[in-house]
Amino acid sequence: MDKDLLFKYNTPGPRYTSYPTVPYWQKTPPTEASWRKLAREAFTVSNQKEGISLYIHLPFCESLCTYCGCNTRITVNHKVEETYIQAVLTEWELYFSIFSETRPVIREIHLGGGTPTFFSPENLTKLINGLLKNADAHPNAQFSFEAHPGNTTDDHLQALFQLGFRRISIGVQDFNPLVLAVINRHQTYDQVVHLTKKAREIGYTSVNYDIVYGLPFQKVCTMMETIMRIVQLRPDRIAFYSYAHIPWLKPGQRKYSEADLPDADKKMAIYETGRNALELSGYHDIGMDHFSLETDELFKAQQNGRLHRNFMGYTDTHTRLLIGLGASSISDSWTGYVQNEKTVEAYYEKIQAGLLPIFKGHELTKDDLVLRKHILRIMTQFETTWYKEEEGCDDLYKAIGRLAEMEFDELVEINPYHLRVTEAGKAFVRNVCMAFDSKLWEESPAKTQFSQTV
Repeated sequence: MDKDLLFKYNTPGPRYTSYPTVPYWQKTPPTEASWRKLAREAFTVSNQKEGISLYIHLPFCESLCTYCGCNTRITVNHKVEETYIQAVLTEWELYFSIFSETRPVIREIHLGGGTPTFFSPENLTKLINGLLKNADAHPNAQFSFEAHPGNTTDDHLQALFQLGFRRISIGVQDFNPLVLAVINRHQTYDQVVHLTKKAREIGYTSVNYDIVYGLPFQKVCTMMETIMRIVQLRPDRIAFYSYAHIPWLKPGQRKYSEADLPDADKKMAIYETGRNALELSGYHDIGMDHFSLETDELFKAQQNGRLHRNFMGYTDTHTRLLIGLGASSISDSWTGYVQNEKTVEAYYEKIQAGLLPIFKGHELTKDDLVLRKHILRIMTQFETTWYKEEEGCDDLYKAIGRLAEMEFDELVEINPYHLRVTEAGKAFVRNVCMAFDSKLWEESPAKTQFSQTV
């Protein structure tokens, strides 16, 4: 990669799992009544044809991984499991008044965290059975969960498989013992091998590995060792994420300093080396930091234009309505977002009061919807097209104008009504999307909200 371009464009920027991004949501959030209206409209349009998606946030972890940017609650008290599951099921029941006696069709369930496998197989079974009690699974339903190699047991795998789960995402991060120690990640290579082989033996059809580059004490040579081990295990898809160093938001990251992190040049060398090794091993670059084999549905979705991106990252499934259950979960009706209370206590308080536990959100304007569509296309297809009916959106044409310098640097190609990100520009796709982010241009954040784009 050109070092001058890296220096020029490596600035703080959003990952664009939504537009507008969370820091630019309305200062006055939608009321519960207005969110119910948005969710009901999306449900009416999509339920019978495509179904709806559920994301369940399970925030508990027994120890803090210091690199983590997720909303977590650290405890070794497993008595919290049943109380939390009951609260999630109660929240789900609150949505049934929105559905107006129409049985929801569940197309997608994803268990995220935190550490979903903090919960016992028995309690996870109780959770999923409770969610499906008055709902129907879509014929092409896709259920997935995030698995920590250090605590995911064979019983977890078997129980979730029997409930319909066929996708597992394993948090590998790195195989280097020094890196794992400093990020407080307690797992071994052998545990990853066992989890992978056992999942396939049981019948899971898609295995994902999460790897993070830019972690403290990572080097090109150690990342190559990790990648070589990974390609031998042949996961179906790989998320090769950039570490987001935001200690002002996540104090656990203060366990190490910026001096322990690879600088921008070394970090990009780690990524480029890893990416090249993955591509030489038969993995295809299907979106920002994501790779998959040709046999995986994520690759097929990218090839035929079905690839989607939401708060869970890239997915081959797109439903108009995504309902987030649990503390800090985000829901998306396409025309609006809401986020649940972040702390477990505040979440419980609203659930016990019979209220949807939302505390912030955003109802998209007409121009927001236009810009969201183009940002989504760029993030999933590396190109976008606009037509005359969109000429009324001034922000769209302002965005095109902002890309003049990136066009000069041959990172994008702009033709009448069409924009394409070049091969060299793919590493800067977040910067391309930033040109379309009118909220970001209207109001620079008072303090740094985002990680570096590269």
